[in-house]
Amino acid sequence: MLTDELTYYQEHLSDWLTRIPGKFVVVKNQEFVGAFDTAAEALAEGARRFGLTSFLVRRVEAVQAEAEVPALTLGLLSANPQRPVHRAGASR
Repeated sequence: MLTDELTYYQEHLSDWLTRIPGKFVVVKNQEFVGAFDTAAEALAEGARRFGLTSFLVRRVEAVQAEAEVPALTLGLLSANPQRPVHRAGASR
């Protein structure tokens, strides 16, 4: 997922670091959509242009912060809501 966008971002990162450091870029497929001052502005433009399809928003910086998705880390995406979890010692 987002393989083309991430590849495009990496290919252009060194240039962007000199021209637009700290900006948030929007990339769709192999297309640079634009650079924005805030993540909110970048997300709004991506949503306006592409709706609910995927696109990349990433800050132009030499070292990328690790993205954390608690639902993935905790295994909640595969949780079965039909089968409740009971904690040891909790009353039912």
